[in-house]
Amino acid sequence: MNAAIRLPVEQAYASELQALARDDDRQRPAGWSLSPQAVLTYLLGGKAGDGTLVTPKYVGRRRLMETAVATLATDRALLLLGVPGTAKSWVSEHLAAAIMGDSTLIVQCTAGTDENQIRYGWNYAQLLAKGPSQEALVPTPLYRAMQNGKLCRLEELTRMGSDVQDTLITVAQRGFNIIATANNRDKGVNELSSALKRRFNVVVLPLPEDLAEEVAIVSKRVDEMAGGLDLPVPKNVGEEIARVLTIFRELRSGATADGKVTLKTPSGSLSTAEAIATMVGGLSQAAWFDSGKLGAEGLAASLVGAIVKDPVQDKVVLEEYLETVLKKRADYAGYYAALNAAI
Repeated sequence: MNAAIRLPVEQAYASELQALARDDDRQRPAGWSLSPQAVLTYLLGGKAGDGTLVTPKYVGRRRLMETAVATLATDRALLLLGVPGTAKSWVSEHLAAAIMGDSTLIVQCTAGTDENQIRYGWNYAQLLAKGPSQEALVPTPLYRAMQNGKLCRLEELTRMGSDVQDTLITVAQRGFNIIATANNRDKGVNELSSALKRRFNVVVLPLPEDLAEEVAIVSKRVDEMAGGLDLPVPKNVGEEIARVLTIFRELRSGATADGKVTLKTPSGSLSTAEAIATMVGGLSQAAWFDSGKLGAEGLAASLVGAIVKDPVQDKVVLEEYLETVLKKRADYAGYYAALNAAI
């Protein structure tokens, strides 16, 4: 059997979770694998009692993660809200892994998600043969989480219709719990009803505050993903990450880092997640086609793909940025030339 493309995080980080559990003698909420304090260490990084190094899974404000963990220790559900690329799904997955040891009970919400996919469905052959019985019932991840007192993850909650969202009102209160994520900048999404909002505690995950923090996040994830894909990581990867993120941050904020030049903003989010994807694409290009050399030429196509979502409007935005900003920066000469060639 072929190896999985990506293991569930409770398997990928099993040694860290086991080390934290061995010396965790603090009080745990019912059904939790770790105490809230140990869950926080798992998320933010530190050391287990036996000295095992625990890598940070989230780089950002400690208080946000404290609030998320504390919420799940109550009977309130948790909603992680933010623009694309703010690690909502990543945090959701790691929370479920640390708290319950199982991050796989997940519902991916879409416009086509109906009540049967949220609560339970039926095996119609069994239903016709035996009537509405336990054997005929097809349990959903939410149903299984309720049965076993575990966490269910609802990804992109606002993508499904409001009427379907409201099926959660009767189940999002006691016993098990829910971690939902929602994108507050997506188009065509559905607002949460006021009744459902009351049942969620909302934690807004922001974009990284400064360049150094975002470089640290991207560097860590790129290194992890490169290891999983058996891609070599050139020595200059940190420099190129800083350059790519400078471009992303200036375009998404509408101004250069020094505030001297006002810029048009593209239609896309230019998120941290897109920067990670851009760099991993560049590493693959370097490994397979550029003799291991990572640079502007290999990254240009991925950069254009991240920036130019609208082929007319965003192309103008990028062209103006190249002429008014990058053209004047000697250390970005390679990017100026490569991006002009790519668009």
